[in-house]
Amino acid sequence: MSVVKVSKELLDFLNKAIAREIQVSIQYMWQHVQWSGIKGFTIKDELEGIAKVEMKHAEKIAERIFYLGGTPTTKPDPIFVRETPREMIEQDAKDEEAAIKLYQQIVTKARAENDETTNRIFREILEDEEEHHDTFTTLLEEL
Repeated sequence: MSVVKVSKELLDFLNKAIAREIQVSIQYMWQHVQWSGIKGFTIKDELEGIAKVEMKHAEKIAERIFYLGGTPTTKPDPIFVRETPREMIEQDAKDEEAAIKLYQQIVTKARAENDETTNRIFREILEDEEEHHDTFTTLLEEL
């Protein structure tokens, strides 16, 4: 059992983060499968890699929730399947923007509750999400 006591609000934020991570890992992997043609040759591998990183995030967050005495969700946020590569990447950029905002809230909340481990975990994940956002916005310039 955890020696750290956190609020239900922080646990709810963490479960929201898992739902989001599951959503995008499935979404990006599906996009990886759908991409074709010359542009798809390069981008599909990037999408696959990001999908795997997102699933690792979900795992790390689930482990933290369990340690804190909560129950990790298994339900993803809505998965968006788009028709064109541009629509896919636009959605992905929006999803990463939402993640960045959520994770900034989690960092702030964790600090306020003196939960340094959650704070550190989400600062690290936040770096990845900013990198993913940069990847998607850069890809949009080329589509």
